This record gives sequence, structure tokens and C-alpha cells, in this order.
Amino acid sequence: MSSTLNQVNLICNVGSVEVRDFTDGKAAKVSLATTERAYTTKDGRQIPEETTWHKLVMWRGLAENVEKYVKKGDKLYVRGRIKKRKY
Repeated sequence: MSSTLNQVNLICNVGSVEVRDFTDGKAAKVSLATTERAYTTKDGRQIPEETTWHKLVMWRGLAENVEKYVKKGDKLYVRGRIKKRKY
């Protein structure tokens, strides 16, 4: 079988929202934070809390919805695919 799966589901907190207008529509850049809670292992080691930041880009209709309804501190459920870019 040669099929692959590229899917991500995040429950996260919004860090920042930036929406820009272009000639062919809008684009939204959103930073999202997922946090793994601190815990203690069975042998007594303390594992600290760890936050991972994710940067999302959304276009056109999704960007318009982000502009209307999403603000810093909101909790979001995001489902999509991962695409890594180099700048």
C-alpha cells in the first residue's frame, strides 16, 4: 500500500492574529500555542510544562472568518494538513 496521511488536529490557544488584504482576497496569519502539562514520572523526576508554537496561514473565506471571530486568547480546534516552508 503506497498511500500516506497528512492530517493534524490541534486544540490550542490563539497567540496573535494578523489579517491582510490582497487584490485577490484576504490572508490571515495566526500563531497558536499547544501546551503539554508538567508531570512527575514514576521514579520521581519532574518533567516541566512545555509550550509549542504553531504558525498557520489561511486564505480568502477562512481569513474573513478569522478576522470576524478570532482574537488573542481564544481557544480553537484546528484541523488541516502540515506543509513546511523555508524562508
